[in-house]
Amino acid sequence: MNSPATIADFSVKLPNGETIDLAGKQGKVLLVVNTASKCGFTPQYDGLEKLWQDYGDKGFEVLAFPCNQFGGQEPGTADEIESFCKVNFGLSFPLMAKIDVNGSSADPLFDWLKKEAPGVLGTKGIKWNFTKFLIDRTGKVVRRYAPTDKPESIAKDIEKLL
Repeated sequence: MNSPATIADFSVKLPNGETIDLAGKQGKVLLVVNTASKCGFTPQYDGLEKLWQDYGDKGFEVLAFPCNQFGGQEPGTADEIESFCKVNFGLSFPLMAKIDVNGSSADPLFDWLKKEAPGVLGTKGIKWNFTKFLIDRTGKVVRRYAPTDKPESIAKDIEKLL
């Protein structure tokens, strides 16, 4: 099998178990992020929602993947996570199914993202919740952002790609 070339080579699951083919996202600018509801960075949901509101009608989407691999900070079920995000952050972009981003059970999409955009000093692993990957309209990874990088600081990079 050929190694994946773009994000269009992957499919992901929604919380209800439905699979979506990311080839359908071709032509859009994407921000892929691993999220958690009980993390110090959880308030970044506000910034992610603002990016979605500001740029969604211009061909931008947020793909948020809840993950419980960092300090057990996403223990809830899909329904609990969705409810928490809607109530506390007014989230209107869709959440994906909860996944692992590191280790042998890591989602293949995140294995590819880590390979395409290694972290500081070439590290492959995701270090914490709210690591973000910016994908251009051709499906290629443009940049990786640390958990400490606030979504609003990414706006200028998104604008350049739109």
